[in-house]
Amino acid sequence: MSTKLRLLSSLEKVFPEETCPGGGLPCGSMLRNEIYSFQVACTTDKSLGYTADVTVESPLREYLTVYAVENVPSMMPLDPHFHDEDYLKTNPGLFPDVLSAFSGHAYVAAGYWRSLWIAADPHGQAAAGVYPIRITFESPDGRKDSVEFRLEIIGQDLPKQKLIVTEWIHTDCLANTYKVPVFSETYWKITEAYLAAAAKYGMNMVLTPVFTPPLDTKIGGERTTVQLVDVKKSGAAYTFGFSRLARWMDMAERCGIGRFEISHLFTQWGAKSAPKIIASVDGESRRIFGWETDASSEAYVSFLRQFLRSLRGFLTARGALGKCWFHVSDEPKEEHLADYRRAREIISSEMPDCPIIDALSSYAFYETGAVKKPIVSSDHIGPFLDHGVKNLWTYYCCNQGVGVSNRFLAMPSYRNRVLGLQLYKFDIEGFLHWGFNFWNNALSERLINPYCVTDGLCSWPSGDPFVVYPGEGGSPVPSLRLLVFNEGLQDLRALRLLESLTSREETLRLMEDGFAEPLRFDRYPKSAWALLSVRRRVNQRLKELLIGK
Repeated sequence: MSTKLRLLSSLEKVFPEETCPGGGLPCGSMLRNEIYSFQVACTTDKSLGYTADVTVESPLREYLTVYAVENVPSMMPLDPHFHDEDYLKTNPGLFPDVLSAFSGHAYVAAGYWRSLWIAADPHGQAAAGVYPIRITFESPDGRKDSVEFRLEIIGQDLPKQKLIVTEWIHTDCLANTYKVPVFSETYWKITEAYLAAAAKYGMNMVLTPVFTPPLDTKIGGERTTVQLVDVKKSGAAYTFGFSRLARWMDMAERCGIGRFEISHLFTQWGAKSAPKIIASVDGESRRIFGWETDASSEAYVSFLRQFLRSLRGFLTARGALGKCWFHVSDEPKEEHLADYRRAREIISSEMPDCPIIDALSSYAFYETGAVKKPIVSSDHIGPFLDHGVKNLWTYYCCNQGVGVSNRFLAMPSYRNRVLGLQLYKFDIEGFLHWGFNFWNNALSERLINPYCVTDGLCSWPSGDPFVVYPGEGGSPVPSLRLLVFNEGLQDLRALRLLESLTSREETLRLMEDGFAEPLRFDRYPKSAWALLSVRRRVNQRLKELLIGK
């Protein structure tokens, strides 16, 4: 039995029914404290497949994690009415995404390709040098087939990530999927595992549900209560307890997350209503505000001011006031201006030292001054850049399927990773994505199984709602899209390092060398090799500077 093997970069996707991507990748380079990934694709031309024993030998073995790349189904790989040509597939099918725990055995399929994913993460502990990594497949008849990858570790560390990254972790989805009570000890353990995984791959700000976030919720409906703040109502007065919020912040900081994105204090789609708020009233827990509550009502405004003043005292005593950012309402439109201004004024008057950030696509709305710090969708960021708006944030979601970076299952991985170069060139302050683990359908009417439903029941292009899968024992299972996204963040940090040692002009020139046109958010090289070449050039220049010291 002969096993055909092929080395591939992390930017290739191996589909079972297609020819394996061509072009070998025998070597690569990394800095000491980043994660470097590559793949080994396998197949056989025998009439039947078989299970091969796989061994990985390397002086770096203790720093290597091997995953099996598993396929997931997609009924809606893209928006059929709103997409461009830069997709790998346009029809429903199976897509490689899940990085599952590897047992040491690989099923070698007859006539179609699968791949193993190998991630090197030396945590800054390995010495500089070139290390062989040999992967051997032994078939049942004893035949051994091997490939060898050579990984160079350069004696430099990436600088700490300057970019602020938040990817919304939905703890109601964790509780519902794992069937554990909210705020049980198991709930806290699972949540911490997901925060730690998010932090490992670049997240340094966390959506903090002081009240159950009024996000992706059907009007009149509600999501499982995950409210961190205890509320006690006595007439028109309220008292607040922050013990669970303190535990949440302690947990996040243990995971390496030091910024807190306070959940939206008004509903989506225009700040018309109050979020769901649960309080103790005469010893009974009940909902006191929700969709039926006018956001500008005297009752809610009074409550909100009392809450914000109490929260300010808690955060000040903790030394965390400067680490908190607030939201009013997602994507306000011109017709929402009066309501948005009124809502924002309440927050800004009580929390004058804290930034208020909201997703925004309209430059005309920004010109009103209502949103001081917009998070601009990547396909609408051009006018903001043209007008020189400083300290911009950006985001993408289901609507950014034409002309810009994103990470849908059907997109090539270079379209995911190129975001790091764009964030560097335009000196973006922060990036937001709404779905780290959104395992509901649209409007949160029901829970879904992300291994079977990747598009929210045909609500969004597959891959938009989440980048991790629920694993056994409460541990997240990463997707290849999550690791590739992190590679983009590492590219950004490497570029910042090079700039600190040379100049911004030299760094930009080296980065764009060979590009057909200057990089923009809506213009990028459509090639895995182009992105790999950028890092090769950057790493080579860093190595030269290190040797020259």
